[in-house]
Amino acid sequence: MPKASEIKKNAAIEYNGGTYIVRDIQRSVPQGRAGGSLYRMRMYDVVTGSKVDETFKADEMLKFAELSRHPVMFSYIDGDEYVFMSNEDYTPYHLNKDSISEEVQFINEETEGLQLIIVDDVPVSIGLPASVDLVITETDPSIKGASASARTKPATLSTGLIIQVPEHVSTGDKVKVNTAESKFMGRA
Repeated sequence: MPKASEIKKNAAIEYNGGTYIVRDIQRSVPQGRAGGSLYRMRMYDVVTGSKVDETFKADEMLKFAELSRHPVMFSYIDGDEYVFMSNEDYTPYHLNKDSISEEVQFINEETEGLQLIIVDDVPVSIGLPASVDLVITETDPSIKGASASARTKPATLSTGLIIQVPEHVSTGDKVKVNTAESKFMGRA
């Protein structure tokens, strides 16, 4: 059983008799607590989709839920659902757009390395690769002579995600984006 300080984003834990996916973690160190960190976790119930915000002490023990990961690829959008197809047996899996709203910003038809997260035989989330390659659809014109480490400018990517890119990058360029931090890593 892991401590609260060891839980990562998108982990599945059992809490209060339910199974939850951790969507966001904020660490805080209140003054006067003798170094005791607090971890505020925003979690979603895998069955009902209800949101729960809970705060745990760093050394509080939590229990991982049984989950499995299956390699999938993005297939198509059907109304409010995103359809993914298993790379192993071509089974289609439907996920509601709201349950994967953060992950959708990194997914297009060419995204490789996606993993479907299944808890209790129910598809609940998508695991992203460490980085994805996306095309810039809109940004200010590139500046001649701008260095790679100079100032940045906002750029809109093909999925709608907005990130900061160096001034020398222009519309139409394919860039590598870190999925954990939504940051520019370089040209693809």
